[in-house]
Amino acid sequence: MRVIIVGAGEVGYQIAKYLSLEAIDVVVIDRDRNKIKRIIEELDVAVIEGEGGDPSTLQEAEAGKADILLAVTDRDEINMIACLLAKVFNVPRKIARIRNPEYFKNERLLGRENLDIDPAINPELEVAKAITRLLEVPLATDVEDFEDGAIKVIGFKVPGDAPIIGKPLKSLNLSKKKKFLIGIIERGDRTIIPSGKDVVKVGDIIYIPVKRGEIEETIALLGVHAKPAKKIMLLGGGRIGYYATSVLELKSDVKIIEKDAERCKFLSKNLKKALILHGDGADQQLLMEENVSNMDAFLAVSNNDELNIMAALLAKKLGAKKTIAIVNRTDYMPLAHSLGLQAVLSPRLITASTILRYVRRGDILSLTAIAGDKAEVMEARIGKTSPLVGKTLDEAQPRASIIGAIIKGDEVIIPSGADMVGEGDRLIIFTLRESIKDVEKILM
Repeated sequence: MRVIIVGAGEVGYQIAKYLSLEAIDVVVIDRDRNKIKRIIEELDVAVIEGEGGDPSTLQEAEAGKADILLAVTDRDEINMIACLLAKVFNVPRKIARIRNPEYFKNERLLGRENLDIDPAINPELEVAKAITRLLEVPLATDVEDFEDGAIKVIGFKVPGDAPIIGKPLKSLNLSKKKKFLIGIIERGDRTIIPSGKDVVKVGDIIYIPVKRGEIEETIALLGVHAKPAKKIMLLGGGRIGYYATSVLELKSDVKIIEKDAERCKFLSKNLKKALILHGDGADQQLLMEENVSNMDAFLAVSNNDELNIMAALLAKKLGAKKTIAIVNRTDYMPLAHSLGLQAVLSPRLITASTILRYVRRGDILSLTAIAGDKAEVMEARIGKTSPLVGKTLDEAQPRASIIGAIIKGDEVIIPSGADMVGEGDRLIIFTLRESIKDVEKILM
């Protein structure tokens, strides 16, 4: 497979890093010499210093031989031009990062008869979706939807009183009615695909598959009790804040603190129920006056990373039950986590993860990176030639991976080793990065 990436910023860098580890033929194009230098020094991929919207640059990249073009610069117009040129070079699939809502919503412009972008990915909208999923489970550090939400993968930090602590996983019998499975254990810098001999420790972040409608019941087995957030406060009324609130206000009481007066007018006009406050979201007095201590969640979603981190820490100190911060600089994320914020989201990493699902081999329906991007959870369909067909999971589970769920028609199964996979089944698979090739082989 040959992939051309237009744009060597954080999104392009992360995608190139993932693909280079899997021996995929990658060419990265960017006009910024410093970004190109970073790629050369850190990754084993081809690079071209040039403009992604220049026909001669794509000619040099041998676009005619490419299977996919990913246009992920920070300029929508360059991304769209690159995709238009890729169409001339007969590149089978064009994927673009499109932030402007007017472009993103224009199906005719992006459709097959014109730019032929499939799909267009809006970073702010993807982050807003991630936020709404997180708020379904207030104690979660990560929530991902699979099979259109029929099953969720939930990550959360294990509390000190959880009944699973110190017990071998094979000995757990939390419920006679429900199977319980841990797909990933994140312990400090280590990411573990657990076996029956492994034990869970206090402070581990574990990822578990849960059926829709059984979230509270399943998490209660671990000594954790949580209900969806109903009182929510946001710092920042930009695109992420607007997109998230337009969904959240349907079921929750939402307050938005926005410093820009004109943006406040836009939010008041276009949102239905949310309360819009003109002010500084890092102002302690304002937060106290607006009862931040009574909030189920405080979301810092401005365009300023430092402000988001500080405001979220302040809200946590003042009593907000859950704090979520948007951090664009990936090198800030470990710091934000270490300071005790419950969830830290990167629009760039979420965008890269969303794009990756379209670059995988096999019938990948959905994919997301978790555990600091050291592991992936994917949703895939099993074809008739897969070596899994007709075998139990004990016989055919791929190396360093766990099949966390089997979907047979409308039935969702949290499996044991004795469960069998059939043609047409959809699987939720937890895997480490070094095992991705093994997983792809069983999906081909």
